[in-house]
Amino acid sequence: MSAHHGVREPSPSVGGRLYQAIRDGARSGRHQNDVAQRHRTRSRLFESRNTGNAPTADSNQVTDVTSVLHLAQPSPAAAAATAWPEPPPGADPLPGHLDRWLAARGAELVAVRRHIHAHPELSHREFETASLVARELAVVGLTPRFLPKGNGVICDIGEGDRVIALRADLDALPLPDTKDVPYRSTVDGAAHACGHDVHTTILLGVGLALAQLAERNELPGRVRLLFQPAEEAVPSGAPEVISAGGMKDVAAIFALHCAPQLPAGLVGVRPGPFTAAADTVSVRLTGPGGHTARPHLTADLVHALGRVIVDVPSLLDRRVDPRAGVSMVWGTVHAGEAHNAIPGAGYVKGTVRVLNRDAWREAPELITRLVRDVVAGTGAEVDVEYVRGVPPVINDRMASATIAGAAAAALGPDRVVEAEISMGGEDFAFYLDHAPGAMVRLGTATPGEPLRDIHQSGFDVDERCIGYGVRAMVHTALAALTNPAF
Repeated sequence: MSAHHGVREPSPSVGGRLYQAIRDGARSGRHQNDVAQRHRTRSRLFESRNTGNAPTADSNQVTDVTSVLHLAQPSPAAAAATAWPEPPPGADPLPGHLDRWLAARGAELVAVRRHIHAHPELSHREFETASLVARELAVVGLTPRFLPKGNGVICDIGEGDRVIALRADLDALPLPDTKDVPYRSTVDGAAHACGHDVHTTILLGVGLALAQLAERNELPGRVRLLFQPAEEAVPSGAPEVISAGGMKDVAAIFALHCAPQLPAGLVGVRPGPFTAAADTVSVRLTGPGGHTARPHLTADLVHALGRVIVDVPSLLDRRVDPRAGVSMVWGTVHAGEAHNAIPGAGYVKGTVRVLNRDAWREAPELITRLVRDVVAGTGAEVDVEYVRGVPPVINDRMASATIAGAAAAALGPDRVVEAEISMGGEDFAFYLDHAPGAMVRLGTATPGEPLRDIHQSGFDVDERCIGYGVRAMVHTALAALTNPAF
């Protein structure tokens, strides 16, 4: 908590009476379309100049959080790089003149993204980000509700018995932000290096757009927005959203993730395995220790750890179907301090990643048995801790076809490409236990610029991807609502 300037626990009434105050305050003329952002060290969201009672930065009321931000005018080059994109050639227009409406809100959405980027919140602490989202949704007449902890938001738009859900994650990574940009993180040791600020902004834009259709009775069903905390943590936030009713009546669920390997304007789609399960395994060995001159009188723990490091992954490869996509990689090892003393304790820790759900279910028992078998002849005592992370994301084929068609309609058929399988983990998989769904990759790279990968401290995006993402997900929601397969 100390690393987060101003992070606070939510009031117990955050989902009830206090939220009504947000809605009442939001209708008081605060919301203007002159939104922009100027980065200031430790800055907060503050009221528009059109309101005369700006809250102080020390206020403890969630109602003080607003997205009206002020930004110095960008240079012509910067403005061109972040301009709200026109519908690409071959794209279908959005209904209800939403293309024109979205173009008018483009600068505001970019400003929201930059504010979130400059004020990152780590996993389970996303209180101000959730408050920003809730207030913006309330401004247009929606009734979002917070998760019990106040660090996530669920919001339904429209009416209908079945629900199409769209999900975004809110949390940042515990990394420094090394970029030289006006919206660089103001929080030491925290940065939006995985694009969750972009995901949040896109889903907020989708919600604001769909609210326009719902207000005119032109939304053919009910869409649920899931703004989820703690995607980067274990335990992660998806189960909290599900426990709070996020998947009730959901017929299908969709999400996107930033992909710096693709240029902005492209969407990567893949049915079937999309990301891997990601678990953690720790092996601790103990023994009496001893002199390196007499290893025969003790348990040589360094030798035993070496056997575990080399033999267990090799044996695992021979015990699991190669088509299951199992990868076991050690990340840290430690044993002893003196070069001439056999240590009495040592450990090795690593990750297990699996693309096949059946193989993932069997992995803890199998790996624990392999470790014990390898160590058995060394004389060392062994303790194995296997910690579940997230299941594999396996995209439903119909859901993948739906979002692929919607992305083609939103951006043009030549803008949809095949996505590669990733061995990274993604807790979107938990939602797929409750409904069919699909995740896609949203291109974020600027053509001609060096690759800035996710989970690197210099990660950034071509902000035109926000407009492309909004269009793609609006089309996805509308296509799924009218698809009788869901």
